[in-house]
Amino acid sequence: MSPTDWGTRYAPTLDDIEGLASQALKDLPEPFRSLAADVTCSVADYAEEDILASFGMESPFELMGLFSGIGMTEDGAMPQTGQLPNTVYLYRRAILDYWAEHDDNTLGEVVTHVLIHELGHHFGFSDEDMEAIESSADES
Repeated sequence: MSPTDWGTRYAPTLDDIEGLASQALKDLPEPFRSLAADVTCSVADYAEEDILASFGMESPFELMGLFSGIGMTEDGAMPQTGQLPNTVYLYRRAILDYWAEHDDNTLGEVVTHVLIHELGHHFGFSDEDMEAIESSADES
């Protein structure tokens, strides 16, 4: 394995993270891919101050992703007029910080994990539901 020339490398950009997220969405198995087709994905360096405050977070490095919208289990049979699209926000700097501290995951794996976690909210899962699902998957 040849050494990487870090002198010519740059940190992954917002577009790089967006590309990893797009690939992760394309790789979702059916029916999840179809059910998530209307969810948009947006990448920013950090979550906004008001979002962090709403979660009681002081550091922008605490939040790697956020689902904004009305989950499938909360939405009626017909979406309300004027309803904004469901959106998953990925926060690049928090993701990169996590990735740098956990050398057992590739950047693509971290982005995929955060994206799938946030899509879980679109499907109606709570954080506790997703933690239980992840724990049971880790045990198998």
